[in-house]
Amino acid sequence: MSNEEITSQNIPDLLKQISIPVVTGLFFQTMYNIVDTFYAGYISTQAVAAISLGFVFVYMLIGIGHGLGSALTSLIGNSQGRKKDFLASLFAHKGMLFIPLVGLFCSVVGYFVAPYVFGFLGAQGSYLTLSLEYINIILLGNVFFMVNFACNAVLNACGDTKTYRNSLVFGFFANIALNPIFMYGFYIIPEMGLSGIAFSTILVQILVMSYLLKKVFDKKIISLQNLKMYLPDKRIYKEFIQQGLPASLNIVIMGLGAVLLMHFISDYGYKAVAGYGIAYRIEAIIIMPALGLSTAVLIIISNNFGAKKYLRVFETLNTALKYGLYFCLGGAVFIFFCAETLIKYFDTDATVVQFGLTYLIIQVWVFFALVSLYICVSTLQAIKKPKMIFYIGLYRQIFAHVLVAGLVVKYLELDIKFLWFGILVMVYSAAIYLYFYTKKTLERTTQLKY
Repeated sequence: MSNEEITSQNIPDLLKQISIPVVTGLFFQTMYNIVDTFYAGYISTQAVAAISLGFVFVYMLIGIGHGLGSALTSLIGNSQGRKKDFLASLFAHKGMLFIPLVGLFCSVVGYFVAPYVFGFLGAQGSYLTLSLEYINIILLGNVFFMVNFACNAVLNACGDTKTYRNSLVFGFFANIALNPIFMYGFYIIPEMGLSGIAFSTILVQILVMSYLLKKVFDKKIISLQNLKMYLPDKRIYKEFIQQGLPASLNIVIMGLGAVLLMHFISDYGYKAVAGYGIAYRIEAIIIMPALGLSTAVLIIISNNFGAKKYLRVFETLNTALKYGLYFCLGGAVFIFFCAETLIKYFDTDATVVQFGLTYLIIQVWVFFALVSLYICVSTLQAIKKPKMIFYIGLYRQIFAHVLVAGLVVKYLELDIKFLWFGILVMVYSAAIYLYFYTKKTLERTTQLKY
C-alpha cells in the first residue's frame, strides 16, 4: 500500500485493510504463547507458573521493541507523508541497527536482574530454577526478536501489514512442531523440558528473521549498497529516543506493574500465579482487535498528519474507537461462554481454574477502556506528541497497582476479586483522561475543532 493510498482512501476501508492482517497475525502470535503454556502444562503446574513469571520479562522486552518500532513507523510515515523519501530511508537504515542494539543491552541487564525479580515474586527452589532456565534462553535470543520488530516497523510504515502476519502464522505452526521435539528430545536432540520450549521460540525467531529481512530489502527502502547508512547517528538516535522512549517506558512500566501485581498475587499462592498467567493469555486473544486497530491508527494518522490532512486524522481516531467498542462487545460474549472451558485446556486443577475465571469475568468489563488507551497512545505517537503516554502508564501500572493491591491484599486481606475490581476503576479513570487529552492535543496541534 502506497503513501498516496493511505492519504486518500476511505478511512473505514483503510482501517479494515490494515488492521485485519495485523489482528490475524496477533491471533497467531497469541496462540503461539498459548501453545507454550499448553506444553508447559504437560510438565507441571509449577512449569506453567514459571512461564507466567518469565512472561513478565518477555512482555517488557516485547514492549521495548514495540515502542521503538512504533516510533520508527511514525518517523518514516511522517517523512513519506511530507514526500521526503531520503529522510524516510535514512530513518529506516538507522532503525534497523538501533533497535537490535537496544535489545542486546536489555538482554544483558535482564540476565543479572532476573534472579532478584523472580525472588521478589516468590520463586524459590525448583520454581526459581525453572523460571531462570526459561528466561535466560529467551534473553540470549532477544536480539532476533528486536531485528524482527525493526523489520515490522519498516514494513508497517510502507503500509504492509501482511508480511508480518504471514511470519506469525508460520511461527505458530513451527512452534507446535518444534516444542515437543525440544521438550522430549528427538534423535541427537536431548530432552530439555521447559528449556526446550525456550529454545523452540528462539529458533522460530531466527527463521522468521530471514523471511522479514528479505521482504524489507524487497521494498527498496533500505539496501546493502551503502553500509554507512546504518552507522549510528546522534541526531537520528535522538529522534528515536524522543519519539520512542515514552512509548517504550510506558510498556516497561506495564511490565514493572505486572511484576508488582505478580508480587501481590503470589500472596495467594503459586496456583494463583498460574491461573492469572493462563487467564492473561486468553485475555490477549480478546484484546487483539484493539492492537490491530492501534497499529492501523498509527500508520494512517502518521501519514495523513505528515501530509497535513487533519480532518482524516480526526476521522481515523473516532472511527477506530467505534470499531473498538463493537469488538469489545463480541469479546465479552466469548468470555462469558468459553472462559472456563479454555482455562481447563491448560490446567484442570480446580483452584487454578477458579483464579483464572475470577480474573476474566471481571476483566471483561475493562476491555473498552484498554481499547481506548491503545488507540489514543497510537494517535499521540503518530502526531509526535508522546510525552503523556509515559505518565499515564506510571499512573495506571505503578500507582494504581501499589494503591489498590496494597490496600486489598496487604491491608484489608480481601479476596482476590476485589483486587480486580479496584484495578478496573483505575484503568477507566486513565482511559477517560487520555481520551480528552488526546482530543485537545489534536485540536491544538491542527488548529481544528472536531
